[in-house]
Amino acid sequence: MKLYSTNNHDLNVDFPTAVFNSMPLDKGLYMPVNVPLLDEEFIQNIHKYGLPEIAFKVAATLLDGAIPLDDLKKIVEDTLSFDAPVVELAENTYVLELFHGPSLAFKDFGARFMSRVMAYFLKDGEQMLDVLVATSGDTGGAVALGFLGVPNTRVTILYPQGKVSEIQELQLCTNGHNIHAIAVDGTFDDCQQLVKQAFADVSLNEKLRLTSANSINIARLIPQTFYYFNAYARLRRAGKTAVVFSVPSGNFGNIAAGLLAYKMGLPVKRFIAATNVNDTVPRYLATGIYETRPSVQTYANAMDVGAPSNWVRIMDLFNQDREALKKLLKSYTYTDAQTLAGIQSIYDQFGYIACPHTAIAALALQDYKKENPQENAAGVFLSTAQACKFPDVFPAELAAKIKIPAVVQELDLKSKKMEKMDTAYSSFRNYLAKFYENA
Repeated sequence: MKLYSTNNHDLNVDFPTAVFNSMPLDKGLYMPVNVPLLDEEFIQNIHKYGLPEIAFKVAATLLDGAIPLDDLKKIVEDTLSFDAPVVELAENTYVLELFHGPSLAFKDFGARFMSRVMAYFLKDGEQMLDVLVATSGDTGGAVALGFLGVPNTRVTILYPQGKVSEIQELQLCTNGHNIHAIAVDGTFDDCQQLVKQAFADVSLNEKLRLTSANSINIARLIPQTFYYFNAYARLRRAGKTAVVFSVPSGNFGNIAAGLLAYKMGLPVKRFIAATNVNDTVPRYLATGIYETRPSVQTYANAMDVGAPSNWVRIMDLFNQDREALKKLLKSYTYTDAQTLAGIQSIYDQFGYIACPHTAIAALALQDYKKENPQENAAGVFLSTAQACKFPDVFPAELAAKIKIPAVVQELDLKSKKMEKMDTAYSSFRNYLAKFYENA
C-alpha cells in the first residue's frame, strides 16, 4: 500500500511510514495512491458474512500486502471484540449502534485497530513512540484504552477544559501508566492546532518520535469503513438494497470513512452529514465558500469542530469537485434546542434514548426523508456514543431510564489526574521537552 499527501500527490510513502508519521511535514493528510474496488462477487454475497470476515476482506484489499494476511487477520479479530448491531426502529428507519466497545463510543474501532497496528510494527529497542491526540470528547477515551499498557508507547491527550462531560473526562484522566492528560484552557480547535504544530516542529521531531491517534492518522480511518460494509450486509439480509447513511459529523473522519467505503464499491444511495451549529461544511456545500470559524460549545461536544481536518480527504476523494460530491452528500445543521427536542421525539416515537450526537443524525435523516418522500431506501442513522456519557443533557425522566454500564460505575471510584495548560504552543512544547530531557 502506497500513500501520498493531499498537498503533494508526488509524495509516496509506505503504510508504516504513514501510520507513524501521521501527518506529512507539508501539513497535508495521507491518502491511498489507489483506492481499490472490492470484487463484485464479494459485494453481491456480503450478506453471507459477519463483521470480522467483512472487516478482514476490506482491510486486506485496502492494505494490499502491507501486513501479512495471517497477522492482519489476528489484528482485525482482536480489534473487533464487540458488535455493531443495526437496530430496526420502524419501516426503513434503523440505528447503527457503534458504542458497544470498551469506551462506549465509535472511536473504539479506530483506536483499537491503530494501537494494534502500531504495536505490530514497533520493534524491540526502538525509540519511545509518543502518541499525541486532541479530543473533543470521545476520541481520547478510546485512544487511552486502546493504548493502555502497550509497550514502548506514551500517550498525551489534549482536551478542552470544561467542555467534555464528566464521564468523558474520567475516561481521559484516570488511566495512569503510559497515558497522560492535559486540560487546555481553550477549544477543541486549539487542542488540534497544538498537535498539528508539534508535528510540523522539525527540531522537536528530531528528538521525539511523534505520531497521532486523531482521525488525521490513516490507521484510524481504515477500520471505520468496516461498520458501513457490515451495516449494508445486515440490511441486505433484511431484504434492503438501497441505503442512506446519516452520520454525526464534527471532524468529518467518520463520514470520510463512509465515503472511502463508497469509493471501494459499497452501494450507498446517499450520505448525510449531520452537524450541530459548527456548520463549516453545510455552509460550504450551500455556497461554495469554505470558511472555518472558531468552534462553538454545544451539547454534542464531540462535534464542536470549526475547522474539520478530514474535509481535505473528502475533497481529495472527489478530486475537489464540489458538484460531484453534492450528488452523493447532503448536510443539515441543528441547534441545541433542536437537539433536545430531537432526543425527546426519538424517545416518544421509538422508545429509544439517543445521545445528542445520535439525535442530530436522526433529525437529519428525518428531514431528508421529508424532502424525498418517494424514495424507498433504508435510512440508517449512526449512534456514535452511549447516552450515559451525557447525563446532564437529558431531562430527569429520560436520564432515569438510561442503563449505566459497570465500566462507568467503576470510573466514579477513580481519581482524576491531569496537567492544565494555556493555548500557547510554547507551553505545549515545553511540556513535551520534558520527555526527552528526562529520557
